[in-house]
Amino acid sequence: MAKDIYKKLAHHLDNLPGGFPSTKSGVELRIVRRLFTPEEAELALHLTLIPEESRVIAHRAKITTDEADQRLEEMAGKGLILRIALGRRQPKYMAAQYAIGIWEYHVNNLDPELIRDMEEYLPTLLNVDVWKKAPQLRTIPVGRSISHQLEVLSYEKAEELVRAQKRFAVVPCICRRERKMVGEGCDKPEESCLVLGGAVDYYLRSGIGRIIDLEETLEILKKADKAGLVLQPSNSKKIVNLCCCCGCCCAILRNIKRHPKPASLVSTPFVASANPATCEGCGVCVERCQMEALYLEDEKVVLDIDRCIGCGLCVSTCPTGSLSLVRKPESQQPEVPRSFFETLFRLGRVRGKLGPINIAKLKLKSKLDRYLAAR
Repeated sequence: MAKDIYKKLAHHLDNLPGGFPSTKSGVELRIVRRLFTPEEAELALHLTLIPEESRVIAHRAKITTDEADQRLEEMAGKGLILRIALGRRQPKYMAAQYAIGIWEYHVNNLDPELIRDMEEYLPTLLNVDVWKKAPQLRTIPVGRSISHQLEVLSYEKAEELVRAQKRFAVVPCICRRERKMVGEGCDKPEESCLVLGGAVDYYLRSGIGRIIDLEETLEILKKADKAGLVLQPSNSKKIVNLCCCCGCCCAILRNIKRHPKPASLVSTPFVASANPATCEGCGVCVERCQMEALYLEDEKVVLDIDRCIGCGLCVSTCPTGSLSLVRKPESQQPEVPRSFFETLFRLGRVRGKLGPINIAKLKLKSKLDRYLAAR
């Protein structure tokens, strides 16, 4: 019985935007078995992408509202589902996708076995063909790499993106933490991932991270540049998170780094430009590049444009100004969704899981169950 529940849950998660594809090894089933009890898996099957009150989910799961209240709160606290509460209104609950989502919410509950399973699952989960068409994150340049001559839109500037928010939290980087736990970590700062706006409440209720102010948020961005970390906000004009990533630990960067042309997989409006004539061959840029897009030849910098993701880390510390950022041609400019919800729905459409008919069915079922639960 429990085995069937986990298969159903894996299928349920695969129908969400981020997906949870099956494998021949069944590693995805080992993962959900580690994270969910059979009872939690059963209840999770009754949550959708539409936020709903506990009484509606209780009706659907054929349990009392009191039992649903308790179990849903526990699951939200464990990072298995999403809890949404505005002011003093009744909280609502919805399904959480596995990544970006459930996995990141378990940053404080990692163990070597879970990390091993995730590492095995990573190439399947982060399908590069899907990521190329509908990425959940994008790359923006570090502030010091932006020259006065460079045309940069407001949603392409890290400082303007965070200044547009009112609430800030910093959480541990799950990628850096898991790599350290298996003896493959680096010396980059672990407390480096930013959560913004309404997403702050969910992390704090789950015991993850801490509240910070705007000043500390901006300071973290400066430290990220100094440490050589790539800025990857959510792929939306109004962001909900901003990750500071290294190529040795970040699951996404490590995955695309294996590809011969990482630049083709990343949503980025810029690319680096090198002037070997003024280069002194110091090699700082080579050390800072997280995509191995730069190397020295005859003590002069050489850029592999197919590997450059336009992060600007090479530009911000070049002592001779031999490196700069340039905007890609209009035909190569990425389309950035307005909100992260729009990003997720686009991803669902690309995966063939969330077309107009699917959304209409979800809304109709939710409306019907709300009516039946109120009777």
